[in-house]
Amino acid sequence: MSGFFDNLAMGCHVALSIGNLAYCFLGVLIGTLIGVLPGIGPVGTISLLLPVTFGISPTSAIIMLAGIYYGAQYGGSTTSILVNIPGEATSVITCLDGYQMARHGRAGPALGIAAFGSFIAGTIGTIIVMLVAVPLSAVALKFGPPEYFSLIILSLAILSYLAHGSLVKAVIMAILGVSLSQIGIDGVTGRTRFTFGILDLQDGLGLVPVVMGLFGVAEVLENLEESLNIDVFKTKIKNLLPNLRDWAESIGAIIRGSFLGFFLGILPGGGAIMSTFVSYALEKKLSKHPEKFGTGVIAGVAGPESANNAASSGAFIPLFTLGFPSNAITALLLGALMIHGVQPGPTLIEKHPDIFWGTIISMYIGNILLVVLNLPLIGLWVRILKVPYKILFPLLLLLCIIGSYSTNNSKFDVLIMLIFGVIGYSFRKFDYELAPLVIAFVLGPILETSLRQSLLISKGSISIFFMRPISVACLIIGAAVLLLPIALRQSRRLREKIT
Repeated sequence: MSGFFDNLAMGCHVALSIGNLAYCFLGVLIGTLIGVLPGIGPVGTISLLLPVTFGISPTSAIIMLAGIYYGAQYGGSTTSILVNIPGEATSVITCLDGYQMARHGRAGPALGIAAFGSFIAGTIGTIIVMLVAVPLSAVALKFGPPEYFSLIILSLAILSYLAHGSLVKAVIMAILGVSLSQIGIDGVTGRTRFTFGILDLQDGLGLVPVVMGLFGVAEVLENLEESLNIDVFKTKIKNLLPNLRDWAESIGAIIRGSFLGFFLGILPGGGAIMSTFVSYALEKKLSKHPEKFGTGVIAGVAGPESANNAASSGAFIPLFTLGFPSNAITALLLGALMIHGVQPGPTLIEKHPDIFWGTIISMYIGNILLVVLNLPLIGLWVRILKVPYKILFPLLLLLCIIGSYSTNNSKFDVLIMLIFGVIGYSFRKFDYELAPLVIAFVLGPILETSLRQSLLISKGSISIFFMRPISVACLIIGAAVLLLPIALRQSRRLREKIT
């Protein structure tokens, strides 16, 4: 135990040095800004700043890059709540209730609970990383291809809870999302699929242009039908600090989202994104009034926003203890460490304790800085709601174009964004949910790879999914989630006919 506290003391000494404090502040500030700006995500930003870190120590480099990562989770909620455009893919689900709260004049509490929820989740995540990093990484090692396939099936089943309307429409959107994710080069055979001879499609559709189109451009097109004088922009934004009732309705969601997000964040793939959708579905399931979700329920903001921040903490578990990146951002962090001659893995804590403990302590400091930064800045971002549409819409389109183009410096991505803007607008007109499409699009490649790897292991037998405890448990829960509502609905109709 004394060794643990000695490591904590060393971590504090490293993280609280003037230089590392400055890099931590710079990282979270940049992270918040790029999280607020739609489409300009942490992956692109870290890629651009990676060469800048070559001239500083590896500890300072990771502290700054990590700050950009979890700082973006804070900023991503801002535009989701204010203008219904997710600054980050992990903030897609926040649009559902956060934007509705803003339209009802409650942008302040929505932004406040997102900031405090993220701080609480980040604190919980950091403490768990310090205490149980190695045991949790061992749990993640037990997930093979069958477990990943079954877990994704479970998450897609949970999408049925996100549908405000027809379950059939939600399933159609999920299937469409998986289908779109198959565009590009087959990772197993190396053959191109559904590219129609277009060279730019060989790498598949980018998440940023697709999301910016579905949510950003479609939002602009939809609002062009309405009068420019919309009440939400005349509403005085106040009460940035959530009241006691808001806390009572949110604290459970924050705690549940923190632990859920952390554990899903450990898993490779779309852990942070998946955690927000699962958290939202969980809160909707536990709510006494699930029908109100999507109309401005504060728990629908608190849960997912806590989950995505906790997931960013969880992603450091496999990176530091296994040398295994769980997403594109931690892959860049892995590259940064290796460039500096540091090999992440089981020996990292022993050979480079300053990096591990310094980064962990800096994450806690960074979360404090983010609350201090975000609460005063919320008032500035809230003013976006008061900007006339004739000024706001061109600005939103410009940000979407910049975000789509800057990811790969590709004009084709801008075209994809515009196409999906029209598609998203059409889906909205016919009452099709966009959230199932987005999450299925993100998880589609992982789903396919896990399925094919599992069948290769079992020589084509599907029994492999039912012979492994974690896999079969996920499938059973997924079936229950999908079939129980249908069974209950049929039972209710039968009782009504009898009476």
